[in-house]
Amino acid sequence: MSTGDDLLHEARDRLDAAMQSRGLWPEGSAWVRGAMAGFPRHRFAPDVVWEWDGWRWVAVDREREPGRWAALVYPEPQDSTVTQVTDGLSTSSLSCTQVVADMLDSLMLEPGQSVVELGTGSGWNAALLAYRVGPEGRVVSVETDAGLARAAAERLATAGARVEVRTGDGTAGIAGLEPADRLVATYAVETVPGAWIEQVRPGGRVVFPWGRLGHFALTVAEDGKSATGWLQGLATFMSDRHETGTATSPALAPEGEEAVDDQEMFEDLTGGHLLFALRVSHPGIVVSVEGSGAQARIRLREEPSGRSALVERADGGLVAVSGEGRELWAALRAGYRLWCKRGRPEQWDFGMTVSSAGQTVWIHDPVSGPYAGGAPGRTTLRSLPVTPSE
Repeated sequence: MSTGDDLLHEARDRLDAAMQSRGLWPEGSAWVRGAMAGFPRHRFAPDVVWEWDGWRWVAVDREREPGRWAALVYPEPQDSTVTQVTDGLSTSSLSCTQVVADMLDSLMLEPGQSVVELGTGSGWNAALLAYRVGPEGRVVSVETDAGLARAAAERLATAGARVEVRTGDGTAGIAGLEPADRLVATYAVETVPGAWIEQVRPGGRVVFPWGRLGHFALTVAEDGKSATGWLQGLATFMSDRHETGTATSPALAPEGEEAVDDQEMFEDLTGGHLLFALRVSHPGIVVSVEGSGAQARIRLREEPSGRSALVERADGGLVAVSGEGRELWAALRAGYRLWCKRGRPEQWDFGMTVSSAGQTVWIHDPVSGPYAGGAPGRTTLRSLPVTPSE
């Protein structure tokens, strides 16, 4: 009969093997795998984690259900481990291994450097940062939840990771620090705070999730007043607890009367490229793809109104469940026309520039003209004219 430790090691080995077989360990940052071996996930997981049963979050206790607990702490590479539930909502987690590895790779962190982390959570990511920078480097992490901050500090000290944990709102950065070499946020924001750019020296890197769908890596300009970089990958992130503003969709200029083939639009949406483009052009409509192939279906939700719909295949076309849904789907057609007109750019063609004037999301080149306008200080999408490939 397997013991709790045996079950834990088996689950840990399965996750490592899955990362290896799928080519998810970053080749350019081999240290990431060593860091995760040195500071394994379970050392930063609480004794109670949470599992969604289809209706609500259910507590799973390590002592009573060691195998189930181990499987939740070491899930599939793309799955996270929920470590805190507040008022029925998940509010903290051990992020999925695949995305943590990708974001650490994007950070381009070197030994001896200084790094600021916003969102300590369980402390696991901070430990990985400390592994990389070594004894000559410095990691300062800030967490808004005082209870999480205390628990993370204790885990980090027990694990031997040199991290300064502070309690506060990471939106404003960390006061009193010299500009760091790197900054990484573990929660998503709609609007990138200017303080994050000021927190990093010229030439340094800023890595953060944006809009709960993808993460960007920006390089701070030589004058220290702006930062520019590219989308690194797609994933869903918990959002900033203090950000109360709601993303709104900019009004798109009329694109003519070109008809949209709903079947083609549906097929394109099941891939990540159009999904991210619509996230930029219509941030007020959350688009989620469920399933794949013939079983794929698309859920739409408008914020803050809460209007929602389910879009799925049907004989003779698509069906949007509810009258509200038809309006949301119709609104997304403008974004689809825009994406097609620009030559169907891939998600990797998107970049962002953050400055005192606000933030700009662009494709292909940051110096190009506006693509979809927004209010001053809010996100604007920019693009160079693109000639569709033959």
